Amino acid sequence: MSDASPSSGLQRRLGFWLLMLYGLGVMVGAGIYVLIGEVGGRTGLLAPLAFGLAALVAAPTAMSYAELSGRIPEAGGEVAWLRDAFGLRLLAPLAGVLIVGGATLSAAAVIQGGAAYLWALVPLPGALKAAIPHTWLIPPLIAAMAVAAVWGVVESLAVAAALTVVEVAGLLLAIWAGFEAPATAEWRAGLPGTIEDLGGFGGASGALAGASLLAFFAFIGFEDMVNMAEETHDPGRTMARAILAALGITAVLYALVVAAALHAVPGALLATMSNPLVGVVRAGAPALVPAIALIGGAAALNGVLAQMVMGSRILYGTGRRYPRLAWLARVLPGRGTPWIATLIMGGLVAFVAVIVPLGPLAAGSAGVLLGVFVAVNLALVVLRRKTSAPAGAWTAPTWAPWAGMALSVAAVAAGVFGG
Repeated sequence: MSDASPSSGLQRRLGFWLLMLYGLGVMVGAGIYVLIGEVGGRTGLLAPLAFGLAALVAAPTAMSYAELSGRIPEAGGEVAWLRDAFGLRLLAPLAGVLIVGGATLSAAAVIQGGAAYLWALVPLPGALKAAIPHTWLIPPLIAAMAVAAVWGVVESLAVAAALTVVEVAGLLLAIWAGFEAPATAEWRAGLPGTIEDLGGFGGASGALAGASLLAFFAFIGFEDMVNMAEETHDPGRTMARAILAALGITAVLYALVVAAALHAVPGALLATMSNPLVGVVRAGAPALVPAIALIGGAAALNGVLAQMVMGSRILYGTGRRYPRLAWLARVLPGRGTPWIATLIMGGLVAFVAVIVPLGPLAAGSAGVLLGVFVAVNLALVVLRRKTSAPAGAWTAPTWAPWAGMALSVAAVAAGVFGG
């Protein structure tokens, strides 16, 4: 396969490891470093189950994405898949708008958490520090990530890969520190105590349903990966391996980190923390608080970089398909990156991050993407009836798109009716 995409100017420079670490970095940075407090506060010791349910919702759709990326390996993947499946003029650009909106909300949520972690390292007197919002850090951090994204796809994903290794090291530190800390009363009471605190099985079920939608945000990442298909060697096989590996590693890490966090810090207290893993490490290894604060900031920057790269590819693909928006498809000479689309993404993320709170950002992002997932799974069903997969490309199980549709609809309903 050629190392370039001649129609676009994008270059095939990505292999399995860079791609997998890219996706892993998005998932790990979004879910644990930022959302663990929100989910733990809602469900207490049921939080690991909330993340587990979210992983089950994500898995069949991730399989569908993996197959589609081999069938139609284009930047702006979802837009191209819906175009080829349904042929409706307005459906594909509408999906593109929704995906860019979801990426913006996701990146904004992550950078809020990252700014809070990094603000913990700023050496200011307590009263002065409390009077200054950590959100002032957001614009310069976004600007730095925009520069990295424009500089080059291999360079930006190499930065992301390095940050991912740092993130995972931070999670291992948090797991160790969480279980080193004295067990909370909530942990000692066990699941029966948590269910009683939530109002019995009925209340616990409602809280779990709403928290599962929020936790689903933690597994967002594979839809970012497929938008790099035009820049990936042998996307029909590489993409599927990278997606499934990143999802599996993330699920294991989440289970361990959530358990350690709830062992060290009560869920209600965890929910009040803008940098929750700092609280976990402080409980078990206070001398290492600066390290986890720095790592938490790095994790957020990784998530923001990934979402900006993905969103810019959606805008780029839209510009390539619609002549009036062709300016979105301009690439930086010599670098092969969609620089105008990247700068637009950076501006959108910075604006939204400063004005919208974390909880609505995460839930909104998850809700938007679940709606897109329903359409994408249906697109795979339609495309399977039209054509067979290319030779050598990975194919998902027959049931995957049907399960992906059903679970995505159920997750949206759970979030709406479960609170």
